[in-house]
Amino acid sequence: MKKVTLDVEKLELAASKLRAMAHPMRIAIIDLLTENVKLTVTEIYEHLNIEQASASHHLNILKNKGLLDSKRNGKMIYYSLKYDHLTRVVECINRCGGV
Repeated sequence: MKKVTLDVEKLELAASKLRAMAHPMRIAIIDLLTENVKLTVTEIYEHLNIEQASASHHLNILKNKGLLDSKRNGKMIYYSLKYDHLTRVVECINRCGGV
């Protein structure tokens, strides 16, 4: 049997991203963005029925951990998933009885 060598830096990076996702509202935001190519903060907080400040807080965490992209168009900032494979993480959570 071949010995597997783990890359500690990659594991730490993955753990950091998973910790950023490990909140019900952030999972809901990622799930919402899997269904929509891009959304504004207003569209996100209205759809999830949360306060604007709460949506912004969670979006900033996800963006700072490199999970979301944001693009400004005039006064509006549009958020989107940085990686398509995040949809598979949400699907896995759903299969495990999560969301």
